[in-house]
Amino acid sequence: MATKRESDYDDEDDNDDNVYINEETELGHGNVLVQRAPEERIVPPLNFCPVERHLYRSGQPSPVNFAFLLDLNLKTIIWLANEEPQDTLLEFCDKHEIQLQFATINPDGGEDDNPWDGLTEHSIINALQTIVRADNYPLLVCCGMGRHRTGTVIGCLRRIMGWNLASVSEEYRRFTGSRGGRILVELLIEAFDTHLVEIESDKAPQWLLTALQ
Repeated sequence: MATKRESDYDDEDDNDDNVYINEETELGHGNVLVQRAPEERIVPPLNFCPVERHLYRSGQPSPVNFAFLLDLNLKTIIWLANEEPQDTLLEFCDKHEIQLQFATINPDGGEDDNPWDGLTEHSIINALQTIVRADNYPLLVCCGMGRHRTGTVIGCLRRIMGWNLASVSEEYRRFTGSRGGRILVELLIEAFDTHLVEIESDKAPQWLLTALQ
């Protein structure tokens, strides 16, 4: 029985008349025809999610995510780790003039090997002081996987916004995967002194001012 050569498949991929059918068509919800696949994939980073207007969270972006990040017009990326991010992310930020803030590099008191992967009260406040200023936006908060360290900072932000602890914990656990959240992270969020973060009303983003009313 004759089989197709690899070149035959290549010819099919190059055919502009191919019809790509999306999931809705397969499920019988309509006929959506696309004459050709998009030339560039727009892929968000791992655990990407909007937090508030022009504020986002995710795991460490990789080159496949850069086209997506460009659409966000980011001005600032907060990197929550004691180790440097990948060189490709450093180069991306440098090329597009994005400020990369190392929120936990060399915290006061030296290297910290605590249960929260290097997050100290100082580094959390450092990140939050950047988040509460509108002139740093659009802004992305990220760490290796976008789970515990990012979840800690966002959880403390929610405390500032007046969220109850049940809602804060639910949001944190939503990103922690099958292993679930860390009780030490939730205890840190609960114990965080929100008064340590200085908020200037003339410089804060509007969504934060609305939450504080």
